[in-house]
Amino acid sequence: MLVRFTAVALIGWTITELALYVVVRQHNGQPIELLPCLIRCLPLLAGLAMLVKATAIARWLAEKLDL
Repeated sequence: MLVRFTAVALIGWTITELALYVVVRQHNGQPIELLPCLIRCLPLLAGLAMLVKATAIARWLAEKLDL
């Protein structure tokens, strides 16, 4: 459950940060650049990968913490 929560938090954080970037750039009259948008989307990709592999990651963490 913690792995899924972390993944959803990463996705939500990325969407919020990307939306704020676009709003601030439009408010200041500056063009929206592609590279900063792509860099800001990296946590979204990590969150999606975590959601897809949530069970495997949870098992791996459980094995590592049971030392």
